[in-house]
Amino acid sequence: MPKIPVTAVFDIGKTNKKFFLFDENLKEVHNTYTRLDAIPDEDGFPSEPILPLREWMLDTFKQALNSPEFEIKKLNFSGHGASFVHTDEQGEPVTPLYDYLKPFPEELLERFYAENGGKMAFCQKTSSPPLAMLNSGLQIYFLKYAKPELFKNVRHCLHLPQYLSLIFTGKMVSDYTSIGCHTGLWDFEKMDYHDWVKREGIEPLLPPILPGNSLLKTKPELGGIPCGIGVHDSSGALLPYLKQETKPFALLSTGTWAISINPFNKTSLSESELTKDCLQFLSISGQPIKISRLFIGEEHKYQVDEMYAHWKLPLGTYKKLRFDESWYQKVCQQSKKRIGFHYLKPTDYGLEKSDSSNWSSFSEFTEAYYTFLHELTDIQVASLQLVLDGAPVTRLFVDGGFNANSIFLEMLRKKLPGMEIIPSDFPNGSALGAAMLVNMNS
Repeated sequence: MPKIPVTAVFDIGKTNKKFFLFDENLKEVHNTYTRLDAIPDEDGFPSEPILPLREWMLDTFKQALNSPEFEIKKLNFSGHGASFVHTDEQGEPVTPLYDYLKPFPEELLERFYAENGGKMAFCQKTSSPPLAMLNSGLQIYFLKYAKPELFKNVRHCLHLPQYLSLIFTGKMVSDYTSIGCHTGLWDFEKMDYHDWVKREGIEPLLPPILPGNSLLKTKPELGGIPCGIGVHDSSGALLPYLKQETKPFALLSTGTWAISINPFNKTSLSESELTKDCLQFLSISGQPIKISRLFIGEEHKYQVDEMYAHWKLPLGTYKKLRFDESWYQKVCQQSKKRIGFHYLKPTDYGLEKSDSSNWSSFSEFTEAYYTFLHELTDIQVASLQLVLDGAPVTRLFVDGGFNANSIFLEMLRKKLPGMEIIPSDFPNGSALGAAMLVNMNS
């Protein structure tokens, strides 16, 4: 029986590492995934297990190459942003893949901003909110001055999606979607690397930029197959919608982060927007796209774990709840905020906050969960509004983990009455976008 021709995609998230096969109609025909334990870096802070990840990817790919059912015709990668792999001349990592939540030395950060015209001026030029390690370009500055012994061995700095491509092709490149993702590297006024990148001698460490739909080839021992250069996951998630939709829309891509993306919003960033984690991405062709971000996946996990511990409930309890109008009306009538957010700051969006959650004040888990989602969706709507103002749309697609949460979706519908809220048909949007990229020219 003839083998089914497929496009293979590795979709490397912070939590799940996934491998997909898509047929010629870009329908998913196979997937597998793993989770890898973090490895402490030299300071004892958890870091991405880059070598075990590489080993898993190569093993998984070789198994798929030998599949009696599928024939891999193309390969691509999608990966989370704000992550750099620093390598030697041969492409071997010489530092851990630092976690973007790792603390940045405050004094060094202040020095950096002082050298670059002040914090907010720098942030406006680079369309990057001040996020310390999450401004991944600043990780190179951190390495240069806080870890000089490690830095002297660095010859190349690759964004994670492009490092994944390097594993299979042996070629080092950069792409717009990673460079433009709140890195602090790109000057959106000049549409070139910011002066600090050149001044610090960092530009030579950054490989040449190729368009996002460029094709390389895997190494001969890996089949010599046409292979993409990788794409930043949020940019990948947008592609299926851009291809399918003819009218303006916005996308809320949810997971660890909720990324609000309005590809039709070309307005420039204000200082106020930057302080609320609003920024611009670069598309695969290098065009600016306005987005805002919210750490809702981690916030949800933290609060639900707290509730489970208080009521001694098994994992997954919240998934059994469905939207109930009477519960919604009840929590809407509460006069004071009752959730003490762990990661999010309601006051950034002009909303009230509670200092802590008193779970004993709730009648039961359902009331607490509805109250949490009510207050969470208030913040989510405020974050969304940042990309809708100036370029309003009437449709919002929601993909990723929260598109299966009926309470979350219904609350958004209540709070955005003029908006059609559409749960997405692309639950693996970033992987599908990566598959589309390598099939654009065929």
